[in-house]
Amino acid sequence: MSLSPPLGDRLDQLLDDLETASKIPAKRRQTSIKPTVEKTTSLLYDRGALPDDLIRLVDLLTQHNHLDQASLSAITRNLYPLGKVSDEVLLRIVGALGHGHLKPSFPLQSLFLKWLVMVYHLLQNPTILSQTYAVLFNLLDSAAIRPQLCHLLALITRRKHVRPFRIQTILALSRQTGGDPNLTGLLRVFKNYYPEIIVGDITKGRAAAFKHPDVQWRERLNEIQQQHFDRHEDDGTRNGFAVSHALGRRLKGARALVPNVHTLHAHETSVTLEEFDSAEGFVNSLEKIEMPSQLVAVLADPLLQKFLLLRPSQEASQRISNWLMACVGDVASGDTDPSFLLDMVEVIRDYVLSTKELSPVLMEFFQSFLQTWNGLDKRDIVLETLSYLPLLDFTDLSPLFTLLQSKLLNNTPQSQLALLTFYTLLLNNWTTRLLSRPTSSLPSQPVTSIPSLVTHVNPLCLTLSQSSPSISTSLAILDFYTATGRIYSSPILLLHIPIAIPPPLLVYNLAFSPSLTVLSRLCSILTVYKIAWETVITKKTSPQQQQRKPSQEEWSQINIFNGFLMDICNNLWRGRAFALAPTSDSGSPDANARGCRIPKSLVPVLDSYLRDLDDDLKLETVFGLSYNPVLCLQSIKFVRGLEEKEMKKGGLLVRHAGPVTQQSLVRLAGRGGVRLSWQEYRAGVLGWLEGEEVGQGGLPGLMYNTMKNLMGTRRGTEGGGGNSFSSLA
Repeated sequence: MSLSPPLGDRLDQLLDDLETASKIPAKRRQTSIKPTVEKTTSLLYDRGALPDDLIRLVDLLTQHNHLDQASLSAITRNLYPLGKVSDEVLLRIVGALGHGHLKPSFPLQSLFLKWLVMVYHLLQNPTILSQTYAVLFNLLDSAAIRPQLCHLLALITRRKHVRPFRIQTILALSRQTGGDPNLTGLLRVFKNYYPEIIVGDITKGRAAAFKHPDVQWRERLNEIQQQHFDRHEDDGTRNGFAVSHALGRRLKGARALVPNVHTLHAHETSVTLEEFDSAEGFVNSLEKIEMPSQLVAVLADPLLQKFLLLRPSQEASQRISNWLMACVGDVASGDTDPSFLLDMVEVIRDYVLSTKELSPVLMEFFQSFLQTWNGLDKRDIVLETLSYLPLLDFTDLSPLFTLLQSKLLNNTPQSQLALLTFYTLLLNNWTTRLLSRPTSSLPSQPVTSIPSLVTHVNPLCLTLSQSSPSISTSLAILDFYTATGRIYSSPILLLHIPIAIPPPLLVYNLAFSPSLTVLSRLCSILTVYKIAWETVITKKTSPQQQQRKPSQEEWSQINIFNGFLMDICNNLWRGRAFALAPTSDSGSPDANARGCRIPKSLVPVLDSYLRDLDDDLKLETVFGLSYNPVLCLQSIKFVRGLEEKEMKKGGLLVRHAGPVTQQSLVRLAGRGGVRLSWQEYRAGVLGWLEGEEVGQGGLPGLMYNTMKNLMGTRRGTEGGGGNSFSSLA
């Protein structure tokens, strides 16, 4: 099977045939040229023309030859360029315009002008077309091409082109033609540059709107160029420093209503964004750039985004705001379909992702949009966009949060999870923004909004843990507190941001999760919090050490934090599950114990239930390493690993049946089993948990940072009694 030749070779062959046929009169040709023309136009429609092929095609169209008018017109209508249109192509087309026996016919010239209008944004050097202004203007007396010529002149007219003799010429032509709407439209462009000129009542008449000549042709051009860009991503024609006239194939409805970058008003010393195709030119002319006519194009154009970022303007922000508010008003009045706003939100999302911040203008838009939103359509896109809210005083953000929650929450766990995910993204974005700022600017930031947000989200997390007690829900909750831990693990941020802890009941709910991953992540978060608290309350050891004093509210949280930290260690490590603080010795570390806040009267009932099941079970130890539902398998795996090593040495007579207790280890050693002390067993399980095979280092990290006898050791043998607890002072 033969392979078809590449695109360039196939078009080259067709062009060779066309060029040969163009030199032979139709009656002398042995074969019809019509099939070749059809193949050429089909290939151009499907794939477009590369720069070299475009030059050959333009030569074929502009030079006198023997091809029929229909063939030339068909090729012109399918002249889709891939990339920029070179100066050579531009000048050859301009040179083909006008009167003369060797010039193309006027219908073909009108197609040339129409094509120039449609590819104006692709001109490699728009100033070349501006330099031909006099040539083009002098062709206005040709009625056959006047409509297209006026449109092109309206595009390229700048202040330097507006001269009294040209105004007089247009006025004279307008009187001769009985008020040609195209001439009136061009004259209005002139008057925009010089409002003070006196042109009589002509500009009050009917004028051409200079709309795009062929929207479908433009859409096809965008598709072809997008396909070419996808195949050649390293092509320099789209390097972020040229205005984007092809806004993409996705969301055509909304994107089609977001105008392209186009500058109508300019003067001799200013330049327009449409003229740039390189970063160097953009930077060198930054102060001379004229504001585009439709600034809302910033939502979809990367170059305009860069420009407004480097040259912010209150007037520009107000103009964008007015446009967006008009969109909301049109939907509210019923003039526009509500789906338009949803598509607009998707366009805004892309813009926000590129700028990494939701500007005050867009915040105002969302305040209005949320009032009409049903809380379901494109929910992920709306929440992702809002997650880039700026870090403001919490009182300023509360109305927006309240409005969002009223639209989003519908008494289902799914809506609550969506809201929690939004808050997690928001907190992560705030943290990234703070970490990227200079340290000296942190005191001026409204950083107290962060603990306020944590306090605001705490009830939501607690509700979720009770209404949807699944592992996936628990992991989503832990994602939020991992984000808070990221803040409190930064010494720089900790100097300025007060600590806000999770609710104790939420911590207990997660601590009794049936998932080892949930328990491990919870312990990791508590470890981060404990280290942060110690950093805040530890006295300075040197004058150079920066520190802040805990607030009264933080001191009250320390007591609560000590409580659930003590309870978790009692359950998992110390064999004192649900123990309460002793009444006789308030100075004891156990004074922090809260018994996981279950009623004191329930403890003996639970203990009696366990003993009825098995005499060896005790409530105090049933949540330890050996019996805990999420830890028992890993604990016995550690022992099995030791036994496998002993069996290879041939010195093992009996294996442990499990679960492991302090007494069973003594009996096992006496019967020829693995010799392992209780302290070695527990330390070994911690090492096994944080090893590569399990990879759950949360519990070991918490124990190493909380149990005094383990502090400073990693996977080593315990010393001392093994149960001394390190609380926060």
